[in-house]
Amino acid sequence: MDKQIISPDGTPLAYGRAGAGPAVVLVSGAMSTGGTLAPLAKRLADRFTAVVYDRRGRGASGDTPPYAVAREVEDLAALIEAVGGEAALYGVSSGGALALEAAASGLPVRQVAVYEPPFAQPGGEKERTEYTERLTEALARGRRGDAVELFLRLTGLAEQMIQGARQSPMWADMETIAPTLAYDDAMLGGGVLPRERIAAIGVPVLAVAGGASPDWLRTSAAEVAEAAPRGTFRTLEDQTHMVDPDVLAPVLAEFFAG
Repeated sequence: MDKQIISPDGTPLAYGRAGAGPAVVLVSGAMSTGGTLAPLAKRLADRFTAVVYDRRGRGASGDTPPYAVAREVEDLAALIEAVGGEAALYGVSSGGALALEAAASGLPVRQVAVYEPPFAQPGGEKERTEYTERLTEALARGRRGDAVELFLRLTGLAEQMIQGARQSPMWADMETIAPTLAYDDAMLGGGVLPRERIAAIGVPVLAVAGGASPDWLRTSAAEVAEAAPRGTFRTLEDQTHMVDPDVLAPVLAEFFAG
């Protein structure tokens, strides 16, 4: 990330850009930074200006409390202005929810593509409410490691793998951005698909899911496409939530070129 902008509330945001052509802004999901999407950006840079950025509270970007989803939409608006005044958006997981909200808010967006936005997670409203309450408590008490564990359990990761992750070198970095788990939780609105907001998106929407991902993630993506007036759903065979950039990039390039 070699560039910086200042969001309207004064938060510095780090970003990087590569390639030439129409701008495509890539929006990362939970427990990740813009660097997570750098491999995908590299594969899009031969046809587009591919832009990655650290969402507020992550990586080299700053943070300004109190948090609100609207502030992240303003962040994207400032970034789009900095890279030409119009852009297509791609968001993965909870970053997809942010991309959809940005488009519904009327930002100058040409198209929106999302990969497995995690609405309608198994367990229903009760489990999501309990997760939010326990996450809020853990972060309030400074127990960042516990907050990360809560999130990993929510994703369905096995307990043995969670404990293994806690002993790994990456754990410290995960704890560093743990407070942003509350941001992603707010972005997903309790896991309820925002049908009315998606219905307000007038530009083409592509919702993608992996054929090897859990059924509920494919269902969530399909419902996003169904709710969007100009929505399309596509499944990538053999792909999981950790989608291969070499498989995804041609699909996105075709959509954004259209």
